[in-house]
Amino acid sequence: MAPNDNLTAVLHGIEDLRLEQIPIPEIKDDEVLLEMDCVGICGSDVHYLVHGRIGPFVCDGPMIIGHEASGVVCKVGKDVKTLKIGDRVAIEPGVPCRKCDFCKTGKYNLCPDMKFCATPPYHGNLTRYYAHAADFCFKLPDHVTMEEGALLEPLSVGVHACRRANVCLGSEVLILGAGPIGLVTAIAAKAMGASTVLITDLLDDRLATAKKVGADLTLKVEKTDKEEDILKKIKELMPNAPEKTIDCSGAEITNRLSILATRNGGVAVLVGNGPLNVNVPLINALNREVDIRGVFRYCNDYPTALALVASGKCNVKQLVTHHFDITETKDAFHTSRHGLGGAIKVMIHVQPRDKNNPKKF
Repeated sequence: MAPNDNLTAVLHGIEDLRLEQIPIPEIKDDEVLLEMDCVGICGSDVHYLVHGRIGPFVCDGPMIIGHEASGVVCKVGKDVKTLKIGDRVAIEPGVPCRKCDFCKTGKYNLCPDMKFCATPPYHGNLTRYYAHAADFCFKLPDHVTMEEGALLEPLSVGVHACRRANVCLGSEVLILGAGPIGLVTAIAAKAMGASTVLITDLLDDRLATAKKVGADLTLKVEKTDKEEDILKKIKELMPNAPEKTIDCSGAEITNRLSILATRNGGVAVLVGNGPLNVNVPLINALNREVDIRGVFRYCNDYPTALALVASGKCNVKQLVTHHFDITETKDAFHTSRHGLGGAIKVMIHVQPRDKNNPKKF
């Protein structure tokens, strides 16, 4: 690419995604400039394109899209000691203030001043050149691909969800929803010692992929299924009832099922975001001491996700179903949005595919 080529995917509003040239950013003393390599499309990216907002986060002006990413360091700030030019890195997209009580107590994902890629008012990284805090860039081992680096972002969500559920050796886990986050949560749960993982979904191809990535049991549900019928089917597959249930869908019915299906004294973790207000069986949870826990992104989970991938414990490459060049960004979003060709994870290559990958992978 030309040294002044900074082709960038900019969301101007609902259904208005454009490719534009923008200035190459200047970096601060604690930042690195990255030549971006891979950027995966997340459901939140598609949501901003279609709806223009996610809850309180409203895209009311031009915003660079993208946050699941990897790149190569091409310039370092004068205070950066941990990275050098040529390093291949995964990018943790949220940079907190590092000063508030949440940051200081290790819960920086709750930082009120978090600057998160492609979350208004902050720009994302589907661009040729991107500036990012060096301490939120993680150097990739030589054998780890750039696609795997980009996939550390969704995998970190799965790791965080499993940690919130206290998944450990022998855990029996129910995962509601076999979309990309449900699938990485299943991968993480097995890597963290779960003895049984049951995953549910509406689509046969998603369930087939779930089996491929390590789920022990799958359950197809229909939109017309009644709550009590789904619970009965879960009981048949997991007679002891799951001690950990992780809702990766966010629909009201899966919020309810996450509580109702969990055994007494268990944990229900809600990952997927749905309506702002839902009807849930709260008294049922209280009477059975079922803990209800939320998940917001991840915190201190990137190193674990990278270690799991680098060791071979988590195979996330199999989730990538489609590859596009940055010049084909609109086609990539169309494919992801409509699930064309069994799309699970759609990867956009900002540089020529495999340019920065190991010779054999």
